[in-house]
Amino acid sequence: MKVNYQIYDHGDEVLLAACDNEVLGRTLKDGDINLKVKESFYAGQKIEIEALKRKFQTSTIANLVGEKVVDAAIESGFGQEEDIMIIEGVPHLQIVRL
Repeated sequence: MKVNYQIYDHGDEVLLAACDNEVLGRTLKDGDINLKVKESFYAGQKIEIEALKRKFQTSTIANLVGEKVVDAAIESGFGQEEDIMIIEGVPHLQIVRL
């Protein structure tokens, strides 16, 4: 199963943006929160979940949307369950490694 991802290099920082196919292009809303899952930000390439897990090892920042990519981050020890935000029923996880 493939998901969408994009890598952004900024000096020493490596930002990984990834989302499930089902949420790409949607705007998720919950109260004052509006999260736009833009194709221009998340849809650079397609990748299998196992290969995405390897990308977590080299990423210093991540913006993840969707059950599959967020679950992969948790399973890999890259993120923590208590940091998951649910927006319109969809998991969202932001990670910054210090």
